[in-house]
Amino acid sequence: MLSTVPNLRVSEAAALLGVSDDTVRRWIDQGRLPSKQENGRMAVDGQALATFAQELADTPELGHTTAASARNRMRGIVTRVLKDGVMAQVEMQAGPFRVVSLMSREAADELGLEPGVVAVASIKSTHVVVEIPEA
Repeated sequence: MLSTVPNLRVSEAAALLGVSDDTVRRWIDQGRLPSKQENGRMAVDGQALATFAQELADTPELGHTTAASARNRMRGIVTRVLKDGVMAQVEMQAGPFRVVSLMSREAADELGLEPGVVAVASIKSTHVVVEIPEA
């Protein structure tokens, strides 16, 4: 099976990390994020971006939130896949959020999920708690 891990344009990497293109370019210039030239453009390896996203992610400080509710579709990058004979645990980094999904191994294989693959987590829940912290 061929690898489905993409090389991402700077703008794609920035969108996945929730930062500006200039910030990604700065990280590349500083040597924090490896890059390569692809078709005359700077590109970031998907697996390297997945690792960087995990290192970069911080738990959001809820004390600074005045009101919030997450959307139910989160575009991100797969950071880890654990499989056994029947099930798979897929971890994604979507901006500052770590998303974990349990699915069948067959589904993970059919989707070609591995670290570095860009994916969308669709979150469906019958119980969601939304909180507004004290001012």
